[in-house]
Amino acid sequence: MGQIFLVRHGQASFGAADYDQLSDLGYEQSRLLGAWFKQSGLSFDRVVVGGMKRHRQTAEACLGALGAAPPESEWLVDAGLEEYDHVQMLNVARPDLQEKAAMGGYLKQFENPRRAFQRLFEDAMIRWMSGQHDAEYRESWAGFRGRCVGAARRVLADTDKSRRAVVFTSGGPISAIAQELFGLTEARTAALNWTVVNSAVTKLLHSPGQLTISYLNAYPHLEQTRDPKNITYR
Repeated sequence: MGQIFLVRHGQASFGAADYDQLSDLGYEQSRLLGAWFKQSGLSFDRVVVGGMKRHRQTAEACLGALGAAPPESEWLVDAGLEEYDHVQMLNVARPDLQEKAAMGGYLKQFENPRRAFQRLFEDAMIRWMSGQHDAEYRESWAGFRGRCVGAARRVLADTDKSRRAVVFTSGGPISAIAQELFGLTEARTAALNWTVVNSAVTKLLHSPGQLTISYLNAYPHLEQTRDPKNITYR
């Protein structure tokens, strides 16, 4: 039976000018994952990365710690594994908060600004996923989900039933693929998306005519550090 490991990227640089860049903790999360793969006796026959910088940086740090994967020159890049545009999603839902100063002023009203931003993001995402405002977005939720599932099918087609592939992507594509396999509603898919941990692993098993999830959103490599600060969601 073949195995496909979907890895969410390490912590990105939330709030920085370039979000698409791992933070110092993001690199450490990725190295911890690679060390856990090694400790577990895992190796990979195929490596697939999304087209974003944080996907490749996670792969480099993780597989550098593992030391048992194809060289970087043999990695496959699939843009279908890229994340949705969260900036546009927020801007469309709340055009009054597009300016950084406006967003900062809005969040300062709340006792917990991070929680307030999370609620804002959740509302924007639900609006996007509803399908009622598709013309306002460069990519609809249905279009996003379709390209993510298509990317998963390409990985499946290229991975022999006896081989093991690792895929470095984002929480959105992982959630969309889980929706396809579990038949989740949009609301449950959104809830799942908000809980996918940075550098967490989702393991798929495949055999002729069948693809199933062995485990979802696992992060033992972070839990074994016994430091809750290593477990992040953005």
